[in-house]
Amino acid sequence: MYELEQQYIDQLEDLAAEIQESEELQQYLETEEEEDFNRLKELFEPKIAALHEEVALHNPLQLVSFELVLLDEAFEGLFLPKILGYAVLRGEIDSSYHYVRPQEHFKEILLTICNSANFEILKKRIGQSIQVGFALSSDIWTTNLINSITNKRIRYFLQSQKLEKYRRDNERIILFERYKKQFKNDNYQSAEFPQTPAELAIQFSPLKHFIIHRINLGADNASIIEHIKELIANPNFKGSQEHLQLMSLYANFFDLNQQDQAHLAEHFNETRRSMPDFAEQYLEFLLELHRSEEIKWTAEADRRISALLDRNVKDELVAYYDLMDVIHGQGYVSQEAQEAVKVFCDQREGLSVANENVRHTVYQYFANFVNNLGEDAYPDYFDIAKLFPIYMGIFANQRFNQNLEKISMNYLQKLLKHYTDKRGKDYQDIKKFVATSFVDFGFLTEKEVVELFKTKRKKKTVEA
Repeated sequence: MYELEQQYIDQLEDLAAEIQESEELQQYLETEEEEDFNRLKELFEPKIAALHEEVALHNPLQLVSFELVLLDEAFEGLFLPKILGYAVLRGEIDSSYHYVRPQEHFKEILLTICNSANFEILKKRIGQSIQVGFALSSDIWTTNLINSITNKRIRYFLQSQKLEKYRRDNERIILFERYKKQFKNDNYQSAEFPQTPAELAIQFSPLKHFIIHRINLGADNASIIEHIKELIANPNFKGSQEHLQLMSLYANFFDLNQQDQAHLAEHFNETRRSMPDFAEQYLEFLLELHRSEEIKWTAEADRRISALLDRNVKDELVAYYDLMDVIHGQGYVSQEAQEAVKVFCDQREGLSVANENVRHTVYQYFANFVNNLGEDAYPDYFDIAKLFPIYMGIFANQRFNQNLEKISMNYLQKLLKHYTDKRGKDYQDIKKFVATSFVDFGFLTEKEVVELFKTKRKKKTVEA
């Protein structure tokens, strides 16, 4: 856990004082009416949320420390239901949707709520969070937590949130995925950076997903760069898969100043020289990134790695990124790129990891182009589709062909919804192209083309 900066402590102390001195709190203390507590909530929770968002954006490693301050009774339990949800979602879960490790932060927040003078009001906002947290936790851990509560009324409430149906995997998975959607627009991710090889093994998965989250967020990462630099420079970590993957994410997706770039290049190339099969393992991880829906591949990522490489080391990475330089520089539509891809792929087995990465790179260019075409730009699709058979011939890969077919059929359906006049020039041009090219590409059979464009006769109404 990382220490909270003084500026945030000061702001939280000011907020706590403002809450305690507010007329809204005095009114609530006099009446103990839920309506008055809600006015207090409406006034102060947005202020806490704004400060939480600021920390999450600029200093995400301090989020847990920030949330622990909110446990002070001076905050009257405000915002605790929200951070209880964040604590539930931060936990690492396994393939059967159980926590890999007990979630002590979730426990600490929940116990604070249970011991709050405002529990009866707060409990109306935490039921689903408790159900999810308990469902993901072990039965022993959950039972021990409940039994630690001395107040029978509160203990019974917690027991009522431990539902038997969520012991079944399918029900638990549905619950978690549905619950997670409520927080899809919230920024609450945090992480711990390991100091020892044992910690690296334990903390790797959540740290990896945290870094991916920061990449997708496109936010200010200045506060975590020094931690990443320490990690990649740690000699006890080098040579491990965890170190390679975290360093690779940093190298592919972080914009660095000249000094940080030099630091990265030193340790990347040092590890590359000393780690057996570095190039193969790196390319396997790159393929994982290409296939992942968690992160968006960019040409800029390839350019960063290409600039990083010590080309005195003649390994597979040099060959691969030399090809990427041609594809991104000359353009995948150019004859130079097509010839370079053919030479590269012919020198390797068709299903090699390097070739699979090349296929993903070329396909992504096609997909980005076709998926962003408007209906009136169908002549541009006709033009780009002329390249399909060229790359289909180079790769001779069924999955690549199927991917091209998928984006093409999606675009065709988009066109047919737009151009409904079957006698119109646009419709006829599209029909003519599909009837020849889609059959040549293997996307459709002649019979399927006929069925696709066949005019469906309206049923005659029978007069009475």
